[in-house]
Amino acid sequence: MLELKTPDEIEKMRTTGAFIAELLDDLQGRAAVGVNLLDLELRARQLIDERGAVSCYWDYAPAFGRGPFRNVICLSVNDAVLHGLPHDYALRDGDLLSMDIAVSIDGWVADSARSLVVGTPRPEDLRVIEATERALDAAIAAAVPGNRLGDISAAIGAVADDYGYPVNTDFGGHGLGRTMHEDPHVSNRGRAGRGLKLKPGLTLALEPWFAQGTDRIVYDRDGWTIRSADGSRTAHSEHTIAVTDGPPLVLTRR
Repeated sequence: MLELKTPDEIEKMRTTGAFIAELLDDLQGRAAVGVNLLDLELRARQLIDERGAVSCYWDYAPAFGRGPFRNVICLSVNDAVLHGLPHDYALRDGDLLSMDIAVSIDGWVADSARSLVVGTPRPEDLRVIEATERALDAAIAAAVPGNRLGDISAAIGAVADDYGYPVNTDFGGHGLGRTMHEDPHVSNRGRAGRGLKLKPGLTLALEPWFAQGTDRIVYDRDGWTIRSADGSRTAHSEHTIAVTDGPPLVLTRR
């Protein structure tokens, strides 16, 4: 069911979003060569506990996955892009790390992801990260009253096309608010002028993600971690936004 949020409810989501931005800043500052993914997971748990927040991932059990998920953050490395299960792995020089987290504070959820390179970056990795960030900016700019959901999806797909990256449509953005996943689904490719008309109070998690060489995905044996089918590296950027009477509000902005 689609629920439009009141200005007061959006402010509560902004509080959650601000915490998520701080948490990701903290983890990004710690992500260095030799740091174990499990150490980042434990730090995220510590920050969530100290804030009195609730992880949206813990015990998450959708139709996919070999669940329930028993971590508070998704950490995906190199060719892994979504739902990366934190495990005993020490980051290496040049690794491309994507971090994705959703939490609830006082019953209101926000969701955000960012990608970064640990140590010495490869130009092609910086390029795919840049593409997801520019696609996210374009998606946010399209999230204005009177536009339609397809305008957001088309904006993301257009940036992917500019960079020459294929687009997977199995996983994309989504509504959120009281829970992590609400209607509507937001595809990372679509047709402008089609779909749901955007209205003030609509809150969305917009999350373009691209692989450098393919739109096909495969799953790890853990049942969660999603990788590019050709082993090419990937990136993922995400913000929680609110449609308003004016410009969209980015609730998870740094």
